[in-house]
Amino acid sequence: MKHILFVCHGNICRSPMAEYVMKHLVREAGLEDQFQIASAATSELGNPVYPPARKKLAEHGISCSGHMARQLQNRDYDEYDLLIGMDQANLRNMNRICGGDFAEKIHLLLDFTDRPGEVADPWYTGDFELRTVPARWPTPGILGISRPPGAISWTVAGAFWNA
Repeated sequence: MKHILFVCHGNICRSPMAEYVMKHLVREAGLEDQFQIASAATSELGNPVYPPARKKLAEHGISCSGHMARQLQNRDYDEYDLLIGMDQANLRNMNRICGGDFAEKIHLLLDFTDRPGEVADPWYTGDFELRTVPARWPTPGILGISRPPGAISWTVAGAFWNA
């Protein structure tokens, strides 16, 4: 089983969106028994998904009900195969909390796409809109599978979608 943990500052926008989109893609591919997918914060805990993020997920038929922010713990480094942050500040905090990245498990989400970079934080930008782009969700890099025809594809720069 592959264990993937998405991480952002507050675990209320970017990382839960990544978590629930990835769970959706895994479900579409019929691989739910092969993956454990979760998300965490480098700072906060106990808050639900921010309403504009929850609304965008719901528009695509993806529920995040019951999600409550949790903090990244040092032990997560041992429990997950990949720890995927959204920006350089996340990576610095992840390395601090986990005590480094000796097994090279910590990556930026967009490193798995043809458009490497950071995922802007919609909490600060106010941009929760989802846009259509030609790039696709990094399934070969993360899931090791091809995306089914007509399935949701995601690459992020706030969060980009196409169907």
